[in-house]
Amino acid sequence: MTRGIVSAPQPEAVEAGADALAKGGNAVDAAIACALVQSAVDPQMCGIAGFGSMHLYLGQRKKHLILDFHGRAPSRATPDMWQDLIVKEAEDGFGFILKDHVNDIGYGAITTPMSLRAFDAALTRFGTMALKDLLEPAIAYAENGMMVRPHINYFWNSDEGGGRAPHAMRLTKNPEARKIYVKSDGSLYRLGEIVRNPGMANTYRRIAREGVDDFYTGQIAGKIVADMDANGGLLTREDLRDVKTNDTEPLWGEYRGLRVATNRPPGGGVMILEMLNILENFDLAALGHNSPDYIACVSEAMKIATIDKDEHVGDPAFVDVPLERLTSKDYAGERAGGIKQGKIAHVPRYNPGAKESKDTTHVSTADEHGNCVSLTHSLGMPSGVVTPGLGFMYNGCMAVFDPRPGRTGSIAPGKSRFTAMCPTILFRGDDPFFVVGAPGATFITMGVLQAILNAVDFGMNAQEAVAAPRFSTTSDIIDICNRITRATQAALEARGYTLRRSPLSYHFAGVHALRRTDAGWDGGADPGRDGMAMSV
Repeated sequence: MTRGIVSAPQPEAVEAGADALAKGGNAVDAAIACALVQSAVDPQMCGIAGFGSMHLYLGQRKKHLILDFHGRAPSRATPDMWQDLIVKEAEDGFGFILKDHVNDIGYGAITTPMSLRAFDAALTRFGTMALKDLLEPAIAYAENGMMVRPHINYFWNSDEGGGRAPHAMRLTKNPEARKIYVKSDGSLYRLGEIVRNPGMANTYRRIAREGVDDFYTGQIAGKIVADMDANGGLLTREDLRDVKTNDTEPLWGEYRGLRVATNRPPGGGVMILEMLNILENFDLAALGHNSPDYIACVSEAMKIATIDKDEHVGDPAFVDVPLERLTSKDYAGERAGGIKQGKIAHVPRYNPGAKESKDTTHVSTADEHGNCVSLTHSLGMPSGVVTPGLGFMYNGCMAVFDPRPGRTGSIAPGKSRFTAMCPTILFRGDDPFFVVGAPGATFITMGVLQAILNAVDFGMNAQEAVAAPRFSTTSDIIDICNRITRATQAALEARGYTLRRSPLSYHFAGVHALRRTDAGWDGGADPGRDGMAMSV
């Protein structure tokens, strides 16, 4: 048995990760076991046809890297293919609304499926257990059924608004998806009901037997390509064949004497470091947690980082990202000076009016050997497409590309779009102190930031840090959860800010974290996402 801890949004997945530790696996085994079950019990948040970012600190092996597996635009994509279909830009800058949802739902929305290759690569290089064994719990949930939990029920029946396709359409438009998620009376499965997915179970069995190459170059690949060709998909056999993960060095910073390691572009780690650098110029504890002064200060840092992200941050293989400037203390000091002078940043948008879908999940693990994993993986926005007989849903990541040619986020074959995923580890000296990450689209960086501030500036434990009331400012509107007081809202509105109150008490990402103390690790699971933390 290996002692360790797992935190994730799905209890079933946390149990699978804990079981891997109990069988002697390490933090990597636990993270992949958890991720595979997540794909079976939360199949619109993630899946083997998704993408992600995996932050690995392997103390025993003295290895520290980011396993980058961001989805890429297929080879059939062109920069101008959708430029005449623009309706508006999403309010938070994370994607565009196009006519007939061509980038949002259906075969045109799909980028290269990366997650399965990444899970196998992580296990082969750094794990101690076999993928075929870790697939067994996921196969069981697909075969015997997953229970519709509160967050799944909320997602299926909610509408992002602003022009996005309703979530129910992602379950009902495609005939194969309908077979899985729609009952004989035409309704979606309800809270507490059991959804079975034999196609996914059979696909996972074949992968366990034949290996992941079958998905990318073998029989499963053949079925994927035939489906894409028959339905006007952009994905090709060559796109699948060429899928590989990339190792990148962590992006490093420092905050109040702690070393901060996060991911590089096209991930969102640069925003974390930029916001921390700005906020280090303020005594946040003296401002008071979630006071009007605190929310105004942190919101300005959020807006500044959002503006810089929109203008500069994309796939470094295609655009020159000014990392040194965006993460420098001098630049942060200049921007902090503007906040102190009372300057209010403006986030430009192209015909604003929509919100981005939050279809992602996360797992954080640590073990007694000094290994830590922070893994965020996603479908972006699920495309709604299921290939006949295969059971899994594809990502819908093309929606985040800018359909206007010549921009940082414009479409290009083989290009990854920006994602706010930012699996992050804080170190006290050489020892990991805080392992954190989240699902939640552009809310991800804002949720992770606040968890870090809660742990570092306010001394909260992991559960307190992820459960405290949050806000998010990715436009000129400060979005607040329903637990931030009306008096605070009124005080900010009196200063000229526009606020928007969510009906949800727990909102703006689903943050999951681990904190190391002299007594060991404690874990935090966001109460808004059904999950838990479990120690072994």
